[in-house]
Amino acid sequence: MKPSILIIEDNEQNMYMLTYLLEKSNYKVIIAYNGIDGLKLAHENHPEIILIDIQLPDMDGYEICAKLRHNGLPKNTTIIAVTSYAMGGDKEKAIEAGADGYIEKPINPDTFVNQMESIHVAKN
Repeated sequence: MKPSILIIEDNEQNMYMLTYLLEKSNYKVIIAYNGIDGLKLAHENHPEIILIDIQLPDMDGYEICAKLRHNGLPKNTTIIAVTSYAMGGDKEKAIEAGADGYIEKPINPDTFVNQMESIHVAKN
């Protein structure tokens, strides 16, 4: 069975597209539209993969990564930053905050699932 995935994303169109692509590839998807709900759902469901948008209304993705890594999340959980906020140093900042990988928006529907899976396999 494919791993469960938590998506923390405030944009409804992006959430719809990511959910569609992942469910089409037989992943169980859990959704959160803000960081507070995302943290709660991560601890309740222990998803194998967490996709986090960096720009969220209540707290940024860097803060969420750090909180997930330091608050009892299983060590083998793969955290991937997915964002259009791609300025110099953002990828490094995401990794320093606890992300295992970084995927830039706009998402390419033809390659997204493979990109995500390769980050997950490399971590585990």
